[in-house]
Amino acid sequence: MSRTKEGRNRDLGFFERYLSAWVALCMAAGVAIGVLVPSVPAALSKFSVAQVNVPIAILIWAMIFPMMLQIDFHSILGVRRQPKGLTVTLAVNWLVKPFTMFAFAWFFLEILFAPLIETSLAREYVAGAILLGAAPCTAMVFVWSYLSKGDPAYTLVQVALNDVIMLVAFVPIVALLLGVADVIVPWETLLYSVLLYIVVPLVGGYFVRTVVVRKKGQAWFEGVFLTRFGPVTILALLVTLILLFSFQADQILGSPLHIALIAVPFVVQTLFIFALAYGWAYAWRIPHAVAAPAGLIGASNFFEMAVAVAIVLFGVTSGAVLATVVGVLIEVPIMLALVRLADWTRPAFNRRSAGSRPSARPETVPSP
Repeated sequence: MSRTKEGRNRDLGFFERYLSAWVALCMAAGVAIGVLVPSVPAALSKFSVAQVNVPIAILIWAMIFPMMLQIDFHSILGVRRQPKGLTVTLAVNWLVKPFTMFAFAWFFLEILFAPLIETSLAREYVAGAILLGAAPCTAMVFVWSYLSKGDPAYTLVQVALNDVIMLVAFVPIVALLLGVADVIVPWETLLYSVLLYIVVPLVGGYFVRTVVVRKKGQAWFEGVFLTRFGPVTILALLVTLILLFSFQADQILGSPLHIALIAVPFVVQTLFIFALAYGWAYAWRIPHAVAAPAGLIGASNFFEMAVAVAIVLFGVTSGAVLATVVGVLIEVPIMLALVRLADWTRPAFNRRSAGSRPSARPETVPSP
């Protein structure tokens, strides 16, 4: 068992293996730049078009495009292979997760921590939480699924379906919850964000994948072409964090307590959603290879999308952007812990799902 885990860890890239440490270092570097060389974020903030910061937009596209390349939309045809698993993840992702994220963020940031956070700033933090909650994971979920020995075909189907659903569900859910949170934003701005950060890279990824597979074949695409993009997402994420935290340096140093306060509802939400999806899968006797990614997909967030939309809607120095970036910071270590929990509970899942097979009578079970 330990040898297998070590092998999986060796398969991860250098940056992926120590991602939590790199995130923390980049945050510190960003704050240092914002304090010691404030002219850098000041100059970069001027490169904006229609409320979109161009350098950050380019970096976000660099994060999103490689993951869009990995999506094989033909895998949606296999949606009926694991209907229970897909039911769990889709129900948790779209009927539960956005609303519990709003509820936890509102309760902690606007009620429980009200004496510690100014009201308008708390609402911006809640807005950032809403953006995270309405964007299910489509990037790092491949890593979480791999580490937990999840079914790769199921993971691909779930990612593809999430992207398709996000095209039509993200805007109305976010608009509804931002309205409830008394943060009113124009629908056209949300639609513009979805077009810019989902539709364009999704169509581009599909086009490039189709052309390359047609010319070079599936094996070359997966074994050679995709590997060249491996470090791009992580490197773009780390550089984006440096820029974002350089923009946020004054706010962070002015109220470091807010970082810890913002993290509280995010931690509670992550653990709650994982427990709900994973527990539901266990009760429904879903195999572990499907149950693990089902729980991990629901617990994690498409933070690249959330950061991008927060920048468009509220600006790079807003509390909403700070909240989404804090989401990046706490997600990686928590998800790694949940992966270990999924590994630890695998035997119980396997025994329960095996016991659900009608033909699994003692006399017919094959010998090991």
